[in-house]
Amino acid sequence: MEEKKLFVDTGAWFALADKSDQYHDQAIEIYGDLLRNYRLLTTNLIISETYTLLCRALGHHAAIRFVDNIEASPRVIKIYSDSTHEEQAIDILRQYHDQDFSYTDSVSFAVMKQYGAVKAFAFDRHFITAGFTLIP
Repeated sequence: MEEKKLFVDTGAWFALADKSDQYHDQAIEIYGDLLRNYRLLTTNLIISETYTLLCRALGHHAAIRFVDNIEASPRVIKIYSDSTHEEQAIDILRQYHDQDFSYTDSVSFAVMKQYGAVKAFAFDRHFITAGFTLIP
């Protein structure tokens, strides 16, 4: 049986790391179950965004700890954005011209489609707009 895949967005990674984040308690509460029940997918662009936000909000040590944890986890698959993802992302940005998706959002949607991930651990409603299910 194929393992279930769950995409993890910047907001979820940040909420896990920052105790003052409005979603921190909610993220911590479900993260263990998500790790046990899903293969977690994220992209290099998400890691870049999260690292930058953590560095600014919590400092270099917290940001490096995040990167080290991602690298060490056998449950997290880091997907590198490539030209195909980015071409699809631009198509998504054109299709949803009435939305304020970021470039990273649209690359995330392209990656999710490629890998068959229909759910995202995220607090960004853009995932719903693009046809995915949010957890929580």
